[in-house]
Amino acid sequence: QLQLVESGGGLVQPGESLRLSCITSGLSLDSYNVGWFRQAPGKEREGVSCISSFNGATHYADSVKGRFTISRDNAKNTVYLQMNNLKPEDTAVYYCAADLVWYGHRFDRGPFDYWGQGTQVTVSS
Repeated sequence: QLQLVESGGGLVQPGESLRLSCITSGLSLDSYNVGWFRQAPGKEREGVSCISSFNGATHYADSVKGRFTISRDNAKNTVYLQMNNLKPEDTAVYYCAADLVWYGHRFDRGPFDYWGQGTQVTVSS
C-alpha cells in the first residue's frame, strides 16, 4: 500500500505563493505517476497537474498554467506543487494521488489508486 500525506496548505492573500508537499510511504515512489487535484465547495473535483514517473513529463490544467509547477524528488518520496500568483478561485482542498498508469493529458479522469487526505488552501484578502 502506498500512503500519501499532503501538507503546506494555508490562508494566503491574492498574489502570494504556497508550496504543497505530498509525502509518500509504504512503497517506493519511483514507479508511481502522481497527480494533484482540488475540490472547492459545491464544485466537482478538478485535475490540477500531474507528473510522470518515467521521464518527469508534466501536464497542467489551463487554469493554472504558468502559475503552478509540479516536481518530484524520489529520493525524498515527495511530490511538490509550487503555486504562485494565487487567486481566490484557487481556494479548495488539494489532494495528491498516485497510480502506476500514466494518463497523460487525461489525468483528470484517471482512476488513481491511492489518495491523500487533502490540505486546505484558502486565498482571500
